[in-house]
Amino acid sequence: MYLTAHQSSIELERVLLCRGFSACRVTAWLKESAVTEGERFVKSYVVGVGMTRFEKPETRAWQYWDMAQEAGTKALEDAGIAYDRIEQVAVGYCFQPSTAGQRAVYGLGLTGVPVYNVNNNCATGSTALMMARQFVEGGIADCVLALGFEKMARGSLGRGGGGRGGLQGVAGRPPLRDHGCPARLREDPAHRADLRQRGARAHGDVRHDRGPARGGRRQEPPALGAQSVRPVPGRVHRRRGPRRQDRPPAAHQAPQCSPTSDGSAAAVVVSERFVERHGLAERAVEIVAQAMTTDTAESFASGSCVDAVGQPMTRAAARQVYEKSGLGIADVDVIELHDCFSINELLTYEALGLCAPGESGKLVESGATTYGGRWVVNPSGGLISKGHPLGATGIAQAGH
Repeated sequence: MYLTAHQSSIELERVLLCRGFSACRVTAWLKESAVTEGERFVKSYVVGVGMTRFEKPETRAWQYWDMAQEAGTKALEDAGIAYDRIEQVAVGYCFQPSTAGQRAVYGLGLTGVPVYNVNNNCATGSTALMMARQFVEGGIADCVLALGFEKMARGSLGRGGGGRGGLQGVAGRPPLRDHGCPARLREDPAHRADLRQRGARAHGDVRHDRGPARGGRRQEPPALGAQSVRPVPGRVHRRRGPRRQDRPPAAHQAPQCSPTSDGSAAAVVVSERFVERHGLAERAVEIVAQAMTTDTAESFASGSCVDAVGQPMTRAAARQVYEKSGLGIADVDVIELHDCFSINELLTYEALGLCAPGESGKLVESGATTYGGRWVVNPSGGLISKGHPLGATGIAQAGH
């Protein structure tokens, strides 16, 4: 079974579970799943995926429509169908102008089909995929393209990286100010620093994997909480993954966050009827459950930084897909999760049920999350390794 987790939605496919602004996607390679009669009218399947290489911004001469055409063409070729079979298109992006989705897909064909533009920050790609599934399972269409892309600027998002549009609205007025989060958490730097220190201790002393990239040994962080840690050996996974991308990790190991990136990914989602009519059974991967969640009062009322960054959303989304699918974390073998920051990976382990709260550091040190362990996490290398073009990431992880 295959699991993918994002920042706010969760899907489980006969291959796929997903989490949107807290999105988790679990992808499971199964035979038959038990779905209650009447629970869903139509089954949905992924029959083709495609993606570009994720590039450092401004290092490749291309526009967003070029990358979208490359990823979309690969997905259609993988599915063995022409673009004129596509009935609806869901397109995800954050930093391009309004109706960029239409401009992006015109390179694939001018067939007059509806194009829906989606912006959901880190969960954008996952949301586009969820829309495609809903179109199919709702009986609206038999064949839908989910497409995501991003062309970003150099630098961090807070300093103008990313580009037009983007995250300014979220950053400008954090919801902590409006939804009952204790004033101490919002306004007291000493209190926030204390919470960071306690959080670091609670999640274990995970070694900082930076030595091999510089020719030295693993080293301890100078102080718990003073810098994030890299919990999964993404450098090793990146080399072994089937769609691996060999970006040197050293530049982003110090801040422990994913780099801004250009790139695109696409997936073709179809109905069971379409699979049968076109002889696609051998390549079809069923989406057996999916959920998307947003914050509840729990996220802001507790005063916990862990809750404020979305762990309750992930936990709720995971619970929903486990219940819908009749499966659990014990059935999962491979996980793709949203490690936009290293701490996200640790918190997601706990929310998905890989370990008890506060035990994610010990889980990593045990080797349970890498080759030879209980699960292989992020065989793609993860976002810190390969980059994070926001609109493309969720679909790309499904493709992996």
